[in-house]
Amino acid sequence: MTSPPSSPTGAVVDAVAQKRREVLGARARALAESRHETHQEVLSVLAFQVGGERYAVLIQDVDHIIEARGISPLPGAPRHVIGALASRSRVVPVLDLRQLLGLEGGGMSDLGKIVVVEVGEECFGLAAETVEGRKELPKSELSQPPPGPFLFLTPDRLTVLELEQLGGPGAGQQEQG
Repeated sequence: MTSPPSSPTGAVVDAVAQKRREVLGARARALAESRHETHQEVLSVLAFQVGGERYAVLIQDVDHIIEARGISPLPGAPRHVIGALASRSRVVPVLDLRQLLGLEGGGMSDLGKIVVVEVGEECFGLAAETVEGRKELPKSELSQPPPGPFLFLTPDRLTVLELEQLGGPGAGQQEQG
């Protein structure tokens, strides 16, 4: 008498079980390693272009973005204040960063968007040519900017503005005495 051949289904079941243990073990190791990874801190900003340069403001300071239409001039306002517009039931003064930062730039027709920001109790708009959108900047890649109302500079020349230093609509008006 010969012994019955070993069951082929038993070998298949053993191979499947072994493969399942290997896959689950690899997943467990990957999960354990991911717990030890350091998550890179990022700075969330809204990037835009003005005067041929790229700038950004901290996303938490941005209220909304609107089309640059319906801006009314403000007689007697400083040169860097383009005018004001009504938005969300309030009057919003609009600043020209080209004037404030000494940038080259064309006329009003070049400015297509207004980035409305809030700094403390003050709300004002920054005129921009285009808005690039939200960016997540790794904090490890940020460097010190040149002197001025700036927070950080990225390797690809995106300058993050310091709105408190930039000042609102009354910035640049200094009393002589």
